[in-house]
Amino acid sequence: MQADKYRIDKHKLMYHVPRVNDWLGGKNIYPIYMEVSPSGACNHRCTFCGLDFMGYKNRQLKTELFKERLSEMGKLGLRSIMYAGEGEPFLHQEMAEIARHTKKSGIDVAFTTNGTLMKEETAGKILDVTDWIKVSINAATQETYAKIHRAKDRDFQRVIDNMRKAAELRREMKAACTLGMQMVLLPENKSEAVPLAQIARDIGMDYLVVKPYSQHTQSKTDQYKSIKYDEYQLLSAELKKFNSDHFQVIFRSQTMQKWDAAEHRYERCIALPFWSYIDAGGNVWGCSVYLNDDRFLYGNIYEQTFREIWEGEKRRKSLSWVEGQMDVSCCRVNCRMDEINRYLWELKNPVEHVNFI
Repeated sequence: MQADKYRIDKHKLMYHVPRVNDWLGGKNIYPIYMEVSPSGACNHRCTFCGLDFMGYKNRQLKTELFKERLSEMGKLGLRSIMYAGEGEPFLHQEMAEIARHTKKSGIDVAFTTNGTLMKEETAGKILDVTDWIKVSINAATQETYAKIHRAKDRDFQRVIDNMRKAAELRREMKAACTLGMQMVLLPENKSEAVPLAQIARDIGMDYLVVKPYSQHTQSKTDQYKSIKYDEYQLLSAELKKFNSDHFQVIFRSQTMQKWDAAEHRYERCIALPFWSYIDAGGNVWGCSVYLNDDRFLYGNIYEQTFREIWEGEKRRKSLSWVEGQMDVSCCRVNCRMDEINRYLWELKNPVEHVNFI
């Protein structure tokens, strides 16, 4: 049984060799992966939220125009979209329709959600077109959940019930969608990681991810910025006891160690051509760490096609500035593209004797 068959603590860029080769050859490539925020609003106010600075604005992507852009992006080579972002994706009233059109456009679909709004009717509309759904659930008791999520007490059981039903529906539909849960490990919930693993396994989830906190450079909250994970590593052995052929606990030890070391093993961020981010206002960004920073704003899908944005002057200038001037030591530790940056940096700056494989 593989420790992390989903490679959540690693990267998967080696499965896209042709596009990496095009990039190495200096060609303009289109992103493989994109994160999209369908809704700026959120029904929770988690204590660790990295995007609290966005203000939880009550805005949503316009469905019909976004569907046009999805069709275009699929043809341009976009391979996957994770719907998450600065808000709760299922607050968008037409999320299921958008998900189905995403798949129809040849783009793989995933969700990161708090799960409170993923009721049976919604799950039935998306499970057959979605590759995976990851639910952020940061406690194993109602009391701790309400404290960390800053949510209603009843939301905890609602999430459990929704995901149990989603697992049952998946079985009935014979859908291939992977269902998982995720806990950000904090002082308040460290004693609940083990009981949460049992809950996740018992209701039919495929995995539970236990990951470290990561301080967003723009976040209003910084109460966890000094957290260290050395003392938490003993949890790994205890959680492994739940692993089987049908369920895994993915304890992100490598990412925790990187957080404690606070290091970047590359001098420049070179991963930006492989991904992008669209916020709930339709803005296309080069990096989610620098949302609201115009140096990373490529354009807006309401004003231009995606091709025009991706091949436009604003993006060219942004990449030039990142390549020549940006100091990665100021970036977020364990950002989404960290592992990809490490991989690409080695390709661009190989060690000696590479032919002795």
